[in-house]
Amino acid sequence: MNTKEKMRLDVKWATRQRLQYIEIMAFYAGVVTRSDVARAFGLSDPAATKDLKLYGDLAPGNLVYHHGVFGFVPAAGFAPAFADLSPAAVLPVIAANLAVANGPYGEALVYGLPTAALPLPARLPGAQTLAQITRAIHGRRKLRVAYRSLSGRDSQGARILEPHTLVNTGLRWHVRAYAEDSCDFRDFVLSRVMAAECLETPAESGEQYDDDWVETVSLRLAPHRGLDAVRRESLLLDYGASGDVVEISVRRALLGYVLQRLGVDTTVDHSLNPSAYQLMLLNRDEIEPFAAWAFSER
Repeated sequence: MNTKEKMRLDVKWATRQRLQYIEIMAFYAGVVTRSDVARAFGLSDPAATKDLKLYGDLAPGNLVYHHGVFGFVPAAGFAPAFADLSPAAVLPVIAANLAVANGPYGEALVYGLPTAALPLPARLPGAQTLAQITRAIHGRRKLRVAYRSLSGRDSQGARILEPHTLVNTGLRWHVRAYAEDSCDFRDFVLSRVMAAECLETPAESGEQYDDDWVETVSLRLAPHRGLDAVRRESLLLDYGASGDVVEISVRRALLGYVLQRLGVDTTVDHSLNPSAYQLMLLNRDEIEPFAAWAFSER
């Protein structure tokens, strides 16, 4: 074990958290600054500078200072020394707005409460591909991608996107982006991005121009009419309804995913199995124009 490796192992956990953050921020945002570190951990600027210097001492050559962005960017030979940079580890951190992904507790239950999650497929791209996407979002730049759709209709050798937001539907991740070829905002599933390159060209659009992202609609749901009174009452309690209707304010762009995730019966006559579809949609005419793909033909 060389001196650098021993020093990395000897770093106290509080310091290690900050070094992990520096690594995650640098790799996925494309730059980490003194103010980033100070804001994330409530530090003074001199203390943040000290952490950045320590990172440079323990992982020499990983980051280089770039005067144009007043921060440190990944070097060509960047290799993680402190953080797990796999998309499966990092995306939940980004979604929860956490500084780092893990702790020094191993298999120990930090809160003493066992938890479990569904063993769903990861459906994620590689770290290098995801980093190009997140850097484009963070830097508000254009993104060149090779994308494969299920139908093949939208698959092209190269597409230019202007991404603005990562979205977790609970079943998969996608990126909301303006597509130059179709001149509209669309959802691109991360696992179908075969390759990506963050360009230097600034993005011309943004979420403020994405009407379906900015505008919200009230989703009006009710317990399925095929359920008995006791089960309907229990469902209303489950969803915290103040009356007989469950109302949820949803971005228009996310309506279909919410209907899918909640297992809502979207048929005109509410004819689906109430045991599988416990909720039914009350304002179909208002919602369908923004989420036609999530509606049953029946």
